[in-house]
Formats: sequence, structure tokens, C-alpha cells
Amino acid sequence: MSFNMRLYMHRMHQLDSNVCVAVNHTSQYRLIRDSFRIASRLGDGIFWYALMLGVLVFKGTEGLTSVIHMASAGLVGTLLYKWLKGKTLRPRPYQVRQDIYLTGIPLDKFSFPSGHTLHAVVFTVVALSYFPHLSFFLVPFTLMVALSRVVLGLHYPSDVIAGALLGSLIGGLSFLFV
Repeated sequence: MSFNMRLYMHRMHQLDSNVCVAVNHTSQYRLIRDSFRIASRLGDGIFWYALMLGVLVFKGTEGLTSVIHMASAGLVGTLLYKWLKGKTLRPRPYQVRQDIYLTGIPLDKFSFPSGHTLHAVVFTVVALSYFPHLSFFLVPFTLMVALSRVVLGLHYPSDVIAGALLGSLIGGLSFLFV
């Protein structure tokens, strides 16, 4: 790797790390911390399982296709993010920087990519293709889940961006198989 590329990568990491600290320090405020803890906890899967159950309750067998689609895309997302975390082994921000406040509970050891964000985007992309009227609710919730990961000290912004891009890719490509 050339000197210029190493310098660029160092500067990008510094920016990523500094933005992480700035966003994370908003967790000092109880209302912010508690709001993002709730979003993160719901993003563990609870919200998405409830959404799929709600689709089945309100749409019956007509909603089965969308639920299978969401579950399948979610499974692909799980396999991909677990594989990537095992390959990249990037430590979480609170493990690297002492000025990061850990205010959430990590589900695993590694940071890259954000699985919460990946899944939030996958489920939102797929769900909105079937139920676009839910965008007023799903898009803000997905943004809250993504931001919660940095606020709570669990991810760098680049982890969240990578999770969102991968989630978009998986969600988009999943339509080739329906």
C-alpha cells in the first residue's frame, strides 16, 4: 500500500473515530440514552418479528409471501454479517477508546459491520416493497436503530454505513429470487 493510501486510510479512521466519540457523548443525556436503548433493543429482532406476525394477522395467507421474503432476506443478512465479523475482527469502539461510553449491551465481540443496521435496512427494503404505506414508520425506526449503535458506543459510523449498504444490497438482490 502506498504512503498516500496509508495516510488517507489513517485520516479516514481518525474521522470515523472522532465522529463516533462526538455522537456517543450524546448518550450522557438520559432521554437520548434511553430512547436509543429502546430502539436498539427493539432492533435486536423483536420489532421485525412483530412486524412479520402483524402482517400474518392482518393479511392472512395473502401476507405469507412477504413474510417469507423478509425472513429469507434476514437469514442471508445474518449469514453474511456473521461471516464478515469473523473475517474482519474489528474491535468495538469502547474496546479501543477509553472516551467512549458503553451504554448498550453488545450481542457479540466484533464491530464490523453493524448487524442491527444491516437487518433494519433489509427488513425495511423488503417490507416497503409490499407495504409502502408503512414508510412513515419504518424509515424513522430504521434510522433510530442505525444511529443507536453509535450513540450506545457499540459501533463506529463506518460499521453502520457498511451495514446499511449491505442491507440495501441484500434487500434489493432478494427480489431476483421471488
